[in-house]
Amino acid sequence: MNRWNSESHQARMNGRVVTEEDEVNHDYDDIINLPHHVSKRHPQMSMWNRAAQFAPFAALTGYEDAIKDTAQENLDSYELKNNDDDGG
Repeated sequence: MNRWNSESHQARMNGRVVTEEDEVNHDYDDIINLPHHVSKRHPQMSMWNRAAQFAPFAALTGYEDAIKDTAQENLDSYELKNNDDDGG
């Protein structure tokens, strides 16, 4: 029987009550302070290349240009219409 199945059972560690959540949070205590692994086979990626992996991604190439072109066409059309309405 899992000791956490019994609500009346409480584990104690250093004089305080330990919950199941406390125990789960210690799963990686054996490796948390180990040194960072550095490969002998592959060179480390530069910070520039590493950052590029997380840069914004433009899935629609040319989309921004198309939006600007459409906005300019609409603005030109609007200005032309207003100039005609002014009696010019």
